[in-house]
Amino acid sequence: MEGKALLFSLCFLFLSLPSLSSPPIFQTLIPNSLPSAPSLPFESELESESLSAEASLALQLHHIDALSANKTPEQLFHLRLHRDSRRVESIAALTRRGNASHAPSAAGFSSSVISGLSQGSGEYFTRIGVGTPARYLYMVLDTGSDIVWLQCAPCRRCYSQSDPIFVPAKSKTYAGISCSSPLCRRLDSPGCNTRRRTCLYQVTYGDGSFTVGDLSTETLTFRRSHVNGVAIGCGHDNEGLFVGAAGLLGLGRGRLSFPAQTSRRFNGKFSYCLVDRSATSKPSSIVFGDASVSRTARFTPMLLNPKLDTFYYVELLGISVGGTRVPGVSASLFKLAQTGNGGVILDSGTSVTRLTRPAYIAMRDAFRVGAKNLKRATSFSLFDTCFDLSGLTEVKVPTVVLHFRGADVSLPATNYLIPVDTNGKFCFAFAGTASGLSIIGNIQQQGFRVVYDLVGSRVGFAPRGCV
Repeated sequence: MEGKALLFSLCFLFLSLPSLSSPPIFQTLIPNSLPSAPSLPFESELESESLSAEASLALQLHHIDALSANKTPEQLFHLRLHRDSRRVESIAALTRRGNASHAPSAAGFSSSVISGLSQGSGEYFTRIGVGTPARYLYMVLDTGSDIVWLQCAPCRRCYSQSDPIFVPAKSKTYAGISCSSPLCRRLDSPGCNTRRRTCLYQVTYGDGSFTVGDLSTETLTFRRSHVNGVAIGCGHDNEGLFVGAAGLLGLGRGRLSFPAQTSRRFNGKFSYCLVDRSATSKPSSIVFGDASVSRTARFTPMLLNPKLDTFYYVELLGISVGGTRVPGVSASLFKLAQTGNGGVILDSGTSVTRLTRPAYIAMRDAFRVGAKNLKRATSFSLFDTCFDLSGLTEVKVPTVVLHFRGADVSLPATNYLIPVDTNGKFCFAFAGTASGLSIIGNIQQQGFRVVYDLVGSRVGFAPRGCV
């Protein structure tokens, strides 16, 4: 396949990909402009997808832009980059603290996690039933958070959400957790209501937003399948920049995350496939259980940060641009130190991939050389490599391959050269960071089914995973 060109549409990210083992030097891209906001599905659409296997769950995911249908494509994109910057700053701050919590609250307890929810409802959300009878609520799904929580009545202070506030008293399956419960001890710093002897939780986010309330157990309903006894935070005081969604389903590696709690039922496995916001033929989706593991996935081992167990660390060995390894971009630039610093994480809530600055500069310069025939344009926001593709029907761009240990992931052109306005300006969708932490964002993950196997301690990438 060396030297051949493949055709990619900016609107649809589940087209044919080049071979992972022998990528072509160039890919062909059809220019397009920013998409408008997608629309939210009707309630009946959320029930339409069949389960992949008896012991598995499958759900549709929806992008936050669906909550902003009145905004222009340019406004949506600027909001996305703004959320992105804040999230990256928060994640970097948390890793520097090495799992240290914020100052204790008046109740004497605190648990620090990071979530895109505090930057305006996260990037992807779904509809989940809570309680018995089930009350369906929009919940953010986030691989960068552990605790499952939602707003609950009585609400001392609650932000605005699109669904009615959940009322625990109306649920037959709601139950508080005692201060001595093993579930309570899974919190980093549990609190205790001394009068009722029930467990309290508090989650503080990087921007100062927080949620405080009772740690409890409840039944969650995923379309028609019930998951009983899930430990959730029932938040009575929720303040900050939370918007729209009722709460959050934590998908991190921590002991109270949804995958960790349901490991026996779903064998510690889940996967998602994220489509571009403009792709309307097939929605983004998440699957829990053995059915989540694609047969075509290439796997790389998970690494464990000894100081912070929330994030999914992987080992990035190098990067190829135009069929050639980029000189100077080696595994040493992405090494996870015993101190907890550095490393590479996969994050569903970060949009743009951040690489340590030396690696980014080398990669960017290699891409500029390979794309020297394209007309350069001025920088845009965090992007310093942009092109004017107005008036063109297709262009050839250098291939980009991420070399993880055991898995070479060849990105479609639409995963790294993206439109930033409606006038034909496209930018190289990577950025450098002064932090030692590199983050593989959701733009680069689009079109792949990304498999998380917690029992096998591995992450897989399956091309064309959304079909």
